[in-house]
Amino acid sequence: MKFPVTGIIVLLLLLIAALVGYSALFTVQQTEQALVVRFGRPVDIATEPGLHFKVPFTDAVIPVDKRILDLENPSQEVIASDQKRLVVDAFARYRIKDALKFYQSVGSIQAANIQLTTLLNASLRRVLGEVTFIQVVRDEREALMGRIREQLDHEADGYGIEVVDVRIRRADLPEQNSQAVYQRMQTERQREAAEFRAQGAQKAQEIRANADREAQVIRAEARSKAEQVRGEGDAERNRLFAEAYGKDPDFFAFYRSMSAYENGLKSTDTRFLLTPDSDFFRFFGNPDGKPPVPTPQGTTGAATVAPSAATAPSAPKP
Repeated sequence: MKFPVTGIIVLLLLLIAALVGYSALFTVQQTEQALVVRFGRPVDIATEPGLHFKVPFTDAVIPVDKRILDLENPSQEVIASDQKRLVVDAFARYRIKDALKFYQSVGSIQAANIQLTTLLNASLRRVLGEVTFIQVVRDEREALMGRIREQLDHEADGYGIEVVDVRIRRADLPEQNSQAVYQRMQTERQREAAEFRAQGAQKAQEIRANADREAQVIRAEARSKAEQVRGEGDAERNRLFAEAYGKDPDFFAFYRSMSAYENGLKSTDTRFLLTPDSDFFRFFGNPDGKPPVPTPQGTTGAATVAPSAATAPSAPKP
């Protein structure tokens, strides 16, 4: 009868020992650190991963994340030094460097995020309020983010938090201001475009005027040259005609008459009548072009050709 009671007692003692051992041990993950609290008072901090010991049933273990945490800040409206309103969208990255101070000051990550959001907004307004709109969006953006991080890190040090980075994701004008700026930019571009078109039209007019003037000069020079060449040609022709006439007047008269026949007897709508003994047709009656000798009967040997068509109202005299 004593053996079963002893076995039960041994089992109970083993069970109690197992519970005490389980309560005295805790595990720290690589991504966290643990704060040991005894009756609400911190007594130890376990920063190394692995198995650790604590007082059973009296000590509580509070895990604290030691990874880099995100802080998403809602968009805030900030007034720059040149009185331009900006909508700033920023975020921060931080980690808990002192678990004890973190636990004593804020206690949880949610409370830390709320506190850091307030501090971040204050730093944004303080730093961006000292610079102009152009410096924020273009010239000194990187340096401004560094200044905001330094100020936020200094203020967050009292909570056991180290601010790793602060970034301005977007810094724009409010929607109503953006529309006004875009409208002003569009008007300015339209004015510049109209100015460029006017300058182009003026330049085109100058080019056309210069081209027309040069064309007039070229045509005048060409006409002058043509008249000069034509005069030289006429002079040369007259010289050749005079030389030919001096060598053989009869042949020259015959050639002139043949040319007159060719030009005057073309088929046209103009008609004229000539007598057969006209001087125009003297080579038809006599190859020498001399007037015919009258016969005893009083008739002449003139040609009886009567052309039916010519180009002049009167016959040219060769």
